[in-house]
Amino acid sequence: MSDLFDLLRKLGLRLSREALDALLVHAQKSRLSPAQLLEQLGEIEQRERDARNLARRLKRATLGSPVPLDKCDWNHPRSIDRELYEELLSLDFLRRGENVLFRGQAGIGKTSLAQNLGLRALERGRTVRFATVPAALADLLRQESLPATERRLRRYTSPDLLILDELGYVPCDSRAADLLFHIVSRRHEQRSIVITTNLAYKQWGTVFHDASCLGALVDRFAQHCHTVDIDADSWRDSHSIKRLSPRKKK
Repeated sequence: MSDLFDLLRKLGLRLSREALDALLVHAQKSRLSPAQLLEQLGEIEQRERDARNLARRLKRATLGSPVPLDKCDWNHPRSIDRELYEELLSLDFLRRGENVLFRGQAGIGKTSLAQNLGLRALERGRTVRFATVPAALADLLRQESLPATERRLRRYTSPDLLILDELGYVPCDSRAADLLFHIVSRRHEQRSIVITTNLAYKQWGTVFHDASCLGALVDRFAQHCHTVDIDADSWRDSHSIKRLSPRKKK
Protein backbone atom coordinates (compact mmCIF):
# COMPACT_ATOMS: atom_id res chain seq x y z
CA MET A 1 0.00 0.00 0.00
CA SER A 2 2.81 2.37 0.88
CA ASP A 3 4.63 1.60 -2.38
CA LEU A 4 1.41 2.12 -4.38
CA PHE A 5 0.73 5.45 -2.71
CA ASP A 6 4.31 6.62 -3.34
CA LEU A 7 4.04 5.58 -7.00
CA LEU A 8 0.78 7.50 -7.47
CA ARG A 9 2.38 10.55 -5.84
CA LYS A 10 5.31 10.36 -8.27
CA LEU A 11 2.80 10.25 -11.13
CA GLY A 12 1.34 13.52 -9.86
CA LEU A 13 -1.83 12.35 -8.11
CA ARG A 14 -2.76 14.47 -5.11
CA LEU A 15 -5.26 12.29 -3.31
CA SER A 16 -4.52 11.53 0.34
CA ARG A 17 -3.39 8.16 1.67
CA GLU A 18 -6.68 7.87 3.60
CA ALA A 19 -8.70 8.48 0.42
CA LEU A 20 -6.72 5.80 -1.42
CA ASP A 21 -7.21 3.30 1.42
CA ALA A 22 -10.96 3.97 1.51
CA LEU A 23 -11.23 3.60 -2.27
CA LEU A 24 -9.44 0.25 -2.33
CA VAL A 25 -11.57 -1.11 0.52
CA HIS A 26 -14.71 0.05 -1.31
CA ALA A 27 -13.47 -1.48 -4.58
CA GLN A 28 -12.86 -4.84 -2.90
CA LYS A 29 -16.22 -4.91 -1.10
CA SER A 30 -18.16 -3.77 -4.17
CA ARG A 31 -16.13 -5.95 -6.54
CA LEU A 32 -15.44 -3.08 -8.88
CA SER A 33 -13.98 -3.83 -12.27
CA PRO A 34 -10.58 -2.30 -13.12
CA ALA A 35 -12.34 0.28 -15.31
CA GLN A 36 -14.74 1.23 -12.50
CA LEU A 37 -11.86 1.51 -10.04
CA LEU A 38 -9.92 3.80 -12.37
CA GLU A 39 -13.04 5.91 -13.01
CA GLN A 40 -13.62 6.45 -9.28
CA LEU A 41 -9.93 7.14 -8.74
CA GLY A 42 -10.10 9.82 -11.44
CA GLU A 43 -13.20 11.40 -9.88
CA ILE A 44 -11.59 11.54 -6.42
CA GLU A 45 -8.43 13.03 -7.87
CA GLN A 46 -10.40 15.66 -9.79
CA ARG A 47 -12.31 16.70 -6.65
CA GLU A 48 -9.03 16.94 -4.74
CA ARG A 49 -7.45 19.10 -7.44
CA ASP A 50 -10.51 21.34 -7.64
CA ALA A 51 -10.51 21.82 -3.85
CA ARG A 52 -6.81 22.68 -3.78
CA ASN A 53 -7.16 25.01 -6.73
CA LEU A 54 -10.06 26.83 -5.05
CA ALA A 55 -8.13 27.13 -1.77
CA ARG A 56 -5.12 28.55 -3.59
CA ARG A 57 -7.18 31.10 -5.53
CA LEU A 58 -9.16 31.96 -2.38
CA LYS A 59 -5.91 32.81 -0.61
CA ARG A 60 -4.69 34.87 -3.56
CA ALA A 61 -7.99 36.76 -3.67
CA THR A 62 -7.55 37.77 0.03
CA LEU A 63 -11.27 37.13 0.39
CA GLY A 64 -11.11 35.87 3.95
CA SER A 65 -13.71 33.45 5.32
CA PRO A 66 -17.19 34.77 4.52
CA VAL A 67 -20.16 33.78 6.66
CA PRO A 68 -21.97 31.01 4.71
CA LEU A 69 -25.18 32.14 3.03
CA ASP A 70 -27.16 29.39 4.75
CA LYS A 71 -26.39 31.17 8.03
CA CYS A 72 -27.59 34.54 6.75
CA ASP A 73 -30.56 35.89 8.73
CA TRP A 74 -32.74 37.36 5.97
CA ASN A 75 -35.38 38.31 8.56
CA HIS A 76 -33.04 40.70 10.37
CA PRO A 77 -33.17 43.60 7.83
CA ARG A 78 -36.32 45.68 7.68
CA SER A 79 -35.74 45.93 3.95
CA ILE A 80 -33.46 44.09 1.50
CA ASP A 81 -33.98 42.93 -2.08
CA ARG A 82 -33.23 39.25 -1.57
CA GLU A 83 -34.52 38.37 -5.05
CA LEU A 84 -31.98 40.74 -6.61
CA TYR A 85 -29.16 39.27 -4.54
CA GLU A 86 -30.05 35.71 -5.54
CA GLU A 87 -30.10 36.88 -9.16
CA LEU A 88 -26.61 38.34 -8.67
CA LEU A 89 -25.41 34.92 -7.49
CA SER A 90 -25.98 33.66 -11.04
CA LEU A 91 -23.03 35.94 -11.99
CA ASP A 92 -24.74 37.23 -15.13
CA PHE A 93 -23.68 40.74 -14.05
CA LEU A 94 -20.07 39.55 -14.18
CA ARG A 95 -20.44 38.32 -17.74
CA ARG A 96 -21.84 41.74 -18.74
CA GLY A 97 -19.20 43.75 -16.88
CA GLU A 98 -21.77 45.38 -14.58
CA ASN A 99 -21.17 46.68 -11.05
CA VAL A 100 -22.83 46.07 -7.68
CA LEU A 101 -23.30 48.47 -4.77
CA PHE A 102 -24.18 47.27 -1.27
CA ARG A 103 -25.38 50.26 0.76
CA GLY A 104 -26.40 50.59 4.40
CA GLN A 105 -25.10 51.40 7.84
CA ALA A 106 -22.19 49.54 9.47
CA GLY A 107 -22.68 46.09 10.92
CA ILE A 108 -25.54 44.83 8.75
CA GLY A 109 -23.74 42.21 6.65
CA LYS A 110 -22.75 44.12 3.51
CA THR A 111 -19.24 42.67 3.57
CA SER A 112 -20.47 39.08 3.95
CA LEU A 113 -22.86 39.43 1.02
CA ALA A 114 -20.08 40.89 -1.13
CA GLN A 115 -17.64 38.15 -0.05
CA ASN A 116 -20.13 35.45 -0.97
CA LEU A 117 -20.42 36.90 -4.46
CA GLY A 118 -16.64 36.68 -4.65
CA LEU A 119 -16.67 33.09 -3.41
CA ARG A 120 -19.29 32.13 -6.00
CA ALA A 121 -17.12 33.70 -8.72
CA LEU A 122 -14.08 31.74 -7.52
CA GLU A 123 -16.09 28.51 -7.56
CA ARG A 124 -16.98 29.24 -11.19
CA GLY A 125 -13.31 29.64 -12.11
CA ARG A 126 -13.19 33.45 -12.13
CA THR A 127 -10.38 35.56 -10.68
CA VAL A 128 -11.23 37.76 -7.69
CA ARG A 129 -9.51 40.44 -5.59
CA PHE A 130 -10.92 41.66 -2.27
CA ALA A 131 -9.66 44.72 -0.37
CA THR A 132 -10.99 47.56 1.72
CA VAL A 133 -10.96 50.90 -0.08
CA PRO A 134 -8.46 52.43 2.42
CA ALA A 135 -6.11 49.42 2.15
CA ALA A 136 -6.20 49.34 -1.66
CA LEU A 137 -5.51 53.06 -2.00
CA ALA A 138 -2.78 52.98 0.66
CA ASP A 139 -1.18 50.09 -1.23
CA LEU A 140 -1.10 52.16 -4.43
CA LEU A 141 0.06 55.33 -2.70
CA ARG A 142 3.05 53.49 -1.21
CA GLN A 143 4.53 52.90 -4.66
CA GLU A 144 7.59 55.09 -5.17
CA SER A 145 7.45 55.64 -8.92
CA LEU A 146 4.93 55.88 -11.74
CA PRO A 147 6.01 52.54 -13.30
CA ALA A 148 5.67 50.86 -9.90
CA THR A 149 2.20 52.35 -9.48
CA GLU A 150 1.20 51.14 -12.94
CA ARG A 151 2.39 47.63 -12.14
CA ARG A 152 0.51 47.62 -8.83
CA LEU A 153 -2.66 48.93 -10.50
CA ARG A 154 -2.88 45.64 -12.41
CA ARG A 155 -3.61 43.95 -9.09
CA TYR A 156 -6.92 45.85 -9.08
CA THR A 157 -7.66 46.17 -12.80
CA SER A 158 -6.98 42.64 -14.06
CA PRO A 159 -9.22 40.33 -11.90
CA ASP A 160 -12.61 39.37 -13.28
CA LEU A 161 -14.22 40.68 -10.09
CA LEU A 162 -12.90 43.41 -7.80
CA ILE A 163 -14.53 43.86 -4.38
CA LEU A 164 -13.83 47.14 -2.59
CA ASP A 165 -15.12 47.16 0.97
CA GLU A 166 -15.84 50.00 3.40
CA LEU A 167 -16.00 53.08 1.21
CA GLY A 168 -16.95 55.97 3.46
CA TYR A 169 -15.20 55.22 6.74
CA VAL A 170 -11.80 56.81 6.08
CA PRO A 171 -11.34 60.16 4.24
CA CYS A 172 -9.03 60.17 1.21
CA ASP A 173 -7.13 62.96 -0.53
CA SER A 174 -7.44 63.91 -4.20
CA ARG A 175 -4.51 61.70 -5.23
CA ALA A 176 -6.25 58.66 -3.75
CA ALA A 177 -9.45 59.65 -5.56
CA ASP A 178 -7.52 59.84 -8.84
CA LEU A 179 -6.21 56.29 -8.29
CA LEU A 180 -9.71 54.99 -7.60
CA PHE A 181 -10.91 56.76 -10.73
CA HIS A 182 -8.20 54.98 -12.76
CA ILE A 183 -9.37 51.62 -11.42
CA VAL A 184 -13.04 52.32 -12.15
CA SER A 185 -12.26 53.81 -15.56
CA ARG A 186 -10.07 50.93 -16.74
CA ARG A 187 -12.62 48.35 -15.65
CA HIS A 188 -15.62 50.28 -17.01
CA GLU A 189 -17.97 48.06 -19.06
CA GLN A 190 -15.34 45.29 -19.12
CA ARG A 191 -14.86 43.92 -15.60
CA SER A 192 -17.16 44.18 -12.62
CA ILE A 193 -16.64 46.04 -9.34
CA VAL A 194 -18.51 45.45 -6.09
CA ILE A 195 -18.43 48.29 -3.55
CA THR A 196 -19.85 48.33 -0.02
CA THR A 197 -20.58 51.69 1.57
CA ASN A 198 -22.67 53.50 4.16
CA LEU A 199 -23.04 56.58 1.94
CA ALA A 200 -25.34 57.75 -0.85
CA TYR A 201 -23.56 58.82 -4.03
CA LYS A 202 -24.08 62.51 -3.20
CA GLN A 203 -22.14 61.97 0.04
CA TRP A 204 -19.03 60.49 -1.59
CA GLY A 205 -17.62 63.99 -1.69
CA THR A 206 -17.24 63.82 2.11
CA VAL A 207 -14.69 61.03 1.56
CA PHE A 208 -12.82 62.41 -1.45
CA HIS A 209 -12.40 66.08 -0.57
CA ASP A 210 -11.80 68.47 -3.48
CA ALA A 211 -11.43 65.61 -5.99
CA SER A 212 -12.11 66.93 -9.48
CA CYS A 213 -12.60 63.40 -10.82
CA LEU A 214 -15.37 62.50 -8.36
CA GLY A 215 -18.27 63.22 -10.72
CA ALA A 216 -16.78 61.12 -13.50
CA LEU A 217 -15.92 58.35 -11.05
CA VAL A 218 -19.49 58.11 -9.77
CA ASP A 219 -20.99 58.35 -13.27
CA ARG A 220 -18.87 55.48 -14.61
CA PHE A 221 -19.42 53.23 -11.63
CA ALA A 222 -23.17 53.90 -11.45
CA GLN A 223 -23.86 53.64 -15.19
CA HIS A 224 -24.31 49.86 -15.13
CA CYS A 225 -24.83 49.16 -11.44
CA HIS A 226 -27.14 46.96 -9.38
CA THR A 227 -27.85 48.58 -6.01
CA VAL A 228 -28.72 46.49 -2.96
CA ASP A 229 -29.96 48.89 -0.26
CA ILE A 230 -30.14 47.33 3.20
CA ASP A 231 -32.28 48.94 5.90
CA ALA A 232 -31.43 47.32 9.22
CA ASP A 233 -30.06 47.92 12.68
CA SER A 234 -26.50 46.82 13.24
CA TRP A 235 -26.42 43.06 13.55
CA ARG A 236 -23.25 43.25 15.65
CA ASP A 237 -24.77 45.82 18.02
CA SER A 238 -27.97 43.81 18.51
CA HIS A 239 -26.02 40.64 19.33
CA SER A 240 -23.75 42.54 21.72
CA ILE A 241 -26.84 43.79 23.57
CA LYS A 242 -28.20 40.22 23.77
CA ARG A 243 -24.92 38.98 25.25
CA LEU A 244 -24.85 41.79 27.80
CA SER A 245 -28.52 41.52 28.84
CA PRO A 246 -28.10 38.45 31.11
CA ARG A 247 -25.25 40.19 32.92
CA LYS A 248 -27.40 43.25 33.52
CA LYS A 249 -30.19 41.09 34.91
CA LYS A 250 -27.77 39.45 37.32
